[in-house]
Amino acid sequence: MFSISAVLPAYNEEKVIADTVAAVVAALTDVTDDYEVVVVNDGSRDRTRQVVEELSAANPRVRCVSHPVNRGYGAALGTGFASATKELVFMTDGDKQFDPWEIALFLPHIDRADLVIGYRSPRRDPFMRLVNAWGWNLLVRLLFGYVARDVDCAFKLFRRSVLEDVRVESTGATFSSEFLIKARRRGHRIVEMRATHYPRTVGSATGAKLSVIVRAFRDLLKLRLSLSKSMNAAKEPLGDVTQGSG
Repeated sequence: MFSISAVLPAYNEEKVIADTVAAVVAALTDVTDDYEVVVVNDGSRDRTRQVVEELSAANPRVRCVSHPVNRGYGAALGTGFASATKELVFMTDGDKQFDPWEIALFLPHIDRADLVIGYRSPRRDPFMRLVNAWGWNLLVRLLFGYVARDVDCAFKLFRRSVLEDVRVESTGATFSSEFLIKARRRGHRIVEMRATHYPRTVGSATGAKLSVIVRAFRDLLKLRLSLSKSMNAAKEPLGDVTQGSG
């Protein structure tokens, strides 16, 4: 029996966050007696925070962590991961586009892996978002080799110990890519599983905003340069060592 922390980033999701949390609570209750749900309100301008705080008052296993202003998707995930206290961390989004009961299909694989990550098949997003995602996955693969079938799929289960070994610097949309790139380079075992994906029914996604896209490209190139410098430094020969006599 594993203990599980579910992390849900949420931005302006007042219309759906209660249903999402209820579904996650029900799914976790089916697989473990030891769980918590951490909802990170990323500076929402609607009633997302108030709704989650009401849920927390009714169920102490639900916690609301809030950013005073919107800091970005990666920052929300980082805050949620830092707040997680259980053995396993399960992440999904607050917009109810995934089926949380599928965590039961992921759990059996955690015995032979450090991360069990989902890929959306088929992905139920608007056409232009699908085109952007295809281009992004291609760019990640060109720069870093194979990382994952769907690097940004927001349905992942992993050991909290991975967070202690992998430091992610991006606070934007590149967070998930950087996390998986560094996890692979650190030798963590990854299993990929299909995750059911549903169309967004309320609210609007922020990933297609020009500012978000520009920031993501900038962070990805910064990561490539940083990793290249680290690899080059590791290849540099050590200087001669003169051992004194005494």
